[in-house]
Amino acid sequence: MYLKRLELTNYRNYTRLEIVLPARINVFQGENAQGKTNLLEAIYYLATTRSPIAATDRQLIAWTVENEMIPYARLEGVYDRGGEEHTLEMTLVKEQQPNGSPEQGSLRRQVRLDGSPRRALDIVGRLNVVLFLPESLALVGGAPGERRHYLDVTLCQIDPLYCQALSRYNRVITQRNALLHQIRDRRARSAELGYWDEQLAHLGAQVLARRLWAVGELNRHVAELHPALTGGEECLILSYVNSAVRSRAPGGSAETGGGDSLEIPPLQESLQRALEAARSEEIARGVTIVGPHRDDMRLLANAMDVTTYGSRGQQRTVALALKLAEVALMRDRAGEMPILLLDDALSELDQRRSRYLMQAISRAQQVLITTTDLARYEREFLDTVVLWQVVAGAISPLSAARWP
Repeated sequence: MYLKRLELTNYRNYTRLEIVLPARINVFQGENAQGKTNLLEAIYYLATTRSPIAATDRQLIAWTVENEMIPYARLEGVYDRGGEEHTLEMTLVKEQQPNGSPEQGSLRRQVRLDGSPRRALDIVGRLNVVLFLPESLALVGGAPGERRHYLDVTLCQIDPLYCQALSRYNRVITQRNALLHQIRDRRARSAELGYWDEQLAHLGAQVLARRLWAVGELNRHVAELHPALTGGEECLILSYVNSAVRSRAPGGSAETGGGDSLEIPPLQESLQRALEAARSEEIARGVTIVGPHRDDMRLLANAMDVTTYGSRGQQRTVALALKLAEVALMRDRAGEMPILLLDDALSELDQRRSRYLMQAISRAQQVLITTTDLARYEREFLDTVVLWQVVAGAISPLSAARWP
């Protein structure tokens, strides 16, 4: 699959952008703060309905239109999947409250697929992308939420049912936490938790089953990828840390059916028992402490936990291996390579890792790479790619002949 055309209006520092992208490796060169990362963010946002950088969607609307009557941003992408052309559109509109300033208004998001209005949940996974940012190091060295997010984004792009179960599960957690607060403050009875415990266990088991399956599949891919990135010096093993059973069982089933319904009943029973055992503590704390929202993924390189003890170089290599494993998993499930979005990916890689990465991405139908310095890339590589220059929110073709 590949993105054929991208249009941006009032998005970040792009007042108006129309660009036709070939199904090849595209390299975007520009100084810092010119819009290179914004371009990749826009594509990722269209594909996943979430920004990997912005805390709120409001930040995506160009500040230059803040004082207009109706500040808005619009994104449109035309993409090819399986030989069929589709269009994704997303519009963000700031609606001013009566007698209020634009900052006090609400944000309305409109989503369309092939011209028809859709829920955001319905378009996730239509266009598959894998994004590598300098911030991707947090996937390894950051909090457990970063690793849960990695699994959730990967699974949502290949499994719509998982995305629906995760959304419902998160709503249950919000409502259950509110009830726990009320019980702690003696404004509700603990018996009321019964219904929410059943919902949490039912939906949590579905989420957990698919995560265990995904970790098993990712393990299969990193077993090949990580040794190649480290010259055979390290072997990476992933393990899923389940808050319900307090154990660190390796991976999950490597079988394709690892998340099938046959596995869900025992997981549901395990969650139900864990909730009953933790009830007193949860009421005292006013928060749900058991469930997939409290789980983690452990990363062991040669039996060492790289999350805690890995050097920056090791963590970057592990993050790269995880991203390439994500690519492989999406390829296996979708039958096509996802679009690869690489933001300054070579900045801290040595020559061997850089060459391996270039070899790995060459198998993708479309790759978008950003860089401040084309000198980081070998001339033979630059002769095979499409070069673009990014300056102050404007993108234009760049000839390789201009670079020595």
